[in-house]
Amino acid sequence: MAVGTDGSTPDESRRRLADELKRVRQLSGLSGRDLADKIHISQSKISRIESGAAFPSLPEVRAWAEAVEASDDTRRMLDAMAEAAHTTILRWQSALKDRPHLQHSVEKDERSARRVLTFQPSVIPGLLQTAEYARRVFEMFQEPSYTPDRLAAAVTARLERQSLLHDPRRRFNFLITEAALRWRPSTTAMLAAQIDRISSLSTLGNVTVGVLPFSRQAAVPYSHGFTVYEPAEAEDDVLVNAETIHANLQLVREADVAVYQRRWSALDRSALHGDEARSVLQGLVVELRATDG
Repeated sequence: MAVGTDGSTPDESRRRLADELKRVRQLSGLSGRDLADKIHISQSKISRIESGAAFPSLPEVRAWAEAVEASDDTRRMLDAMAEAAHTTILRWQSALKDRPHLQHSVEKDERSARRVLTFQPSVIPGLLQTAEYARRVFEMFQEPSYTPDRLAAAVTARLERQSLLHDPRRRFNFLITEAALRWRPSTTAMLAAQIDRISSLSTLGNVTVGVLPFSRQAAVPYSHGFTVYEPAEAEDDVLVNAETIHANLQLVREADVAVYQRRWSALDRSALHGDEARSVLQGLVVELRATDG
């Protein structure tokens, strides 16, 4: 649950913006079709914005206010609400205070996307994790610490998310550094099994795994992990989740999103893919099993 400057979550702040946009349209007497014609977006997007299923860009909010002839005060209010909702901050400790995990929120973003681009410099991405690896990650990284019941719920929900990998309507692209692949939260046998799973999943038609090995020159410095969600609906905005130690940033502002898209492209150019990536993965498995033996 991300928290805005007013203490609201993303869903709450965006729901309020959607409600206010619907209210001012209804007060103006414009139908959804009339408004769509005035601001040059589809009527279906108007409906999805008002229902909270789609998130409007800042220019769309301003065009909406212009079309309904909103007062200056209402325009300033809508502008401020949209600005606040375009960048939200998830503070891990407060987000987990009243819920066992955040996996359902992540899954919601994944289900709304046609393509998901994930870069991880330090840990295996959640969609690729085995149950044991996921359990270790939750134990080591989440605050407050998990009770056995909370831990079991979190691991189960993460594994349930992985069913999306087998949906051919969606594409998943992963970039993983060798450092992340070598990070060992438990036994070498557990890590070898984890890397075997990544290699297997990389053969799915809608999944690609890029490996950034130590031996390959990097195009750009590695950064914190981030995920880019490209929407299923062409009119909707691209969403970025950027993970930091204390919090997760959720970004939809076009200029901010473009920074992450450029970084993804640069990293992808440095990565090994396909059989080359699987060769690196299998080499790590052989090394780990030899060490374990």
